[in-house]
Amino acid sequence: MMTQDFTQQTKDLIDNLKGVCTSYGLGNDGNEFKIITQVFLYKFMNDKFGYEVKELEPKLRSSENWEQEIVKYSDDQYEMLLLRMNPDSAKLKREHYLSYLYNKQASEEFAKLFDDTLRDIAFFNKDIFSVKTGTGAKITLFDELSNYITDSSQRDNFCRAIINQLVNFSFEKTFNQKFDFFSTIFEYLIKDYNKDGGGKYAEYYTPHAVAKIMASILVDQPVSNVTCYDPSAGSGTLLMNLAHAIGEDRCTIYSQDISQKSSSMLRLNLILNNLVHSIQNIIQGNTMISPYHKEGDKLMTFDYIVSNPPFKLDFSDYKNDLDTKQNHDRFFAGIPNVPKKDKDKMSIYLLFIQHIMFSLSSSKGKAAIVVPTGFITAQSGIEKKIREKIVEQKMLRGVISMPSNIFATTGTNVSVLFLDRGNTKGDIVLMDASRLGITVKEGKNQKTLLSPVEEDSIINTFNNYEVVEDFSVVVSYEQIKEKNYSFSAGQYFDIKMDYIDITSVEFENKVSEIKKKLNGYFSESTSLDTEILKQLEGLKYD
Repeated sequence: MMTQDFTQQTKDLIDNLKGVCTSYGLGNDGNEFKIITQVFLYKFMNDKFGYEVKELEPKLRSSENWEQEIVKYSDDQYEMLLLRMNPDSAKLKREHYLSYLYNKQASEEFAKLFDDTLRDIAFFNKDIFSVKTGTGAKITLFDELSNYITDSSQRDNFCRAIINQLVNFSFEKTFNQKFDFFSTIFEYLIKDYNKDGGGKYAEYYTPHAVAKIMASILVDQPVSNVTCYDPSAGSGTLLMNLAHAIGEDRCTIYSQDISQKSSSMLRLNLILNNLVHSIQNIIQGNTMISPYHKEGDKLMTFDYIVSNPPFKLDFSDYKNDLDTKQNHDRFFAGIPNVPKKDKDKMSIYLLFIQHIMFSLSSSKGKAAIVVPTGFITAQSGIEKKIREKIVEQKMLRGVISMPSNIFATTGTNVSVLFLDRGNTKGDIVLMDASRLGITVKEGKNQKTLLSPVEEDSIINTFNNYEVVEDFSVVVSYEQIKEKNYSFSAGQYFDIKMDYIDITSVEFENKVSEIKKKLNGYFSESTSLDTEILKQLEGLKYD
């Protein structure tokens, strides 16, 4: 019950902040997203700092007001306290506290104080919280938020209204909550800013059911000290589920995404989910043209890769730049051509699949990739070459064909492709889950929802290599070659014939009935033929 209370209070805070933005003319404004997420983050970091210093100092924990108590510390004592904090924790000066800003509301130029405070926090913590671009430039935590109010005379009041919303609620009791709590909060926080399907590269939010299934199949036994990667990370839903399945303290996250917006979302997701140690590996940039993560001159390889890449996208402006000697092995199956029409329908996902295969660690690397279902049966082109290579290199773990509309933002049917360099013996699970789920309306779109029981059925059937009639099969690499490299479960299902016992009299009656029907069809056909010939003979040229 307490978790429900925290969840509702946190959602109320988000709603109240949106209400302030609306009151000052920023409702549905493009900058509202930055204000909401950054103010939320400032509040979260402020409360987390208080929680952590009280854990370090019993006298702060036992005092009625820890902030008043900490004022008594000398500068040296305060500096020592900051040094004792976890290296991944946000460090705040005393003038950064929310209470300090709250008490300074009567100041002239309060908006400047507010902006300067957030900017100083970002600078003070730049080594921990900055996302890098592909060129190495750092994107810091906070913008000058008051500048998004175009009427400068309203900026002070806007910042006061924001601060007054933040003091009525504390995150402190939520810090013992786990992934499920924060994933719910994160989804609620970004839901109004997720309408465009992810801009240039990734969908910001992969459905929880898909993310859970991918993580639960990839991580079917305990592991530690592993690397996880997503080359089109979006807001990081897949990475968060994967890290949670492994253990946030047992893995390091790496990612790249071309969208600045999604990189900001991912950073927030990492902070909420105790993965601050990986923020330094979050890169904003174009993975195809400039993959960032390298060891020396070679691209890094990873233990786990998850991805929901964009399926169709115009990359004609840099297609020729990809066709280099250095990329020959990475894009072994080829680079999609530029179509004469609809350049925005170039199949960029085929580049991502090849990049992921190239980026998998050589012995036991595992990957799960969302692909359009057409990929698993295409009989020519780059799709077929990729599937052939997967089978030749014996790195296929299986495929799950998902229900239609599992993503509300796309009508494309999707499947999840699982790769595993350790699966050389070839027990491959092919599953058709397309008939599962219930369809609901989401905005203007239809969306299919899987129940928790259905999710678990998919996961357990797959992980246990179970054969279930019209649902799953287990096949070998040789069988896949015999079926022309098809990864579709339906092509491997047994064709069933029903037999029933009947007497000889019943048999004669059935045959007689069929003959009677056929004779009727034949006589009808003869009369039609006669009528057609008669009509043709009556035709005259005028």
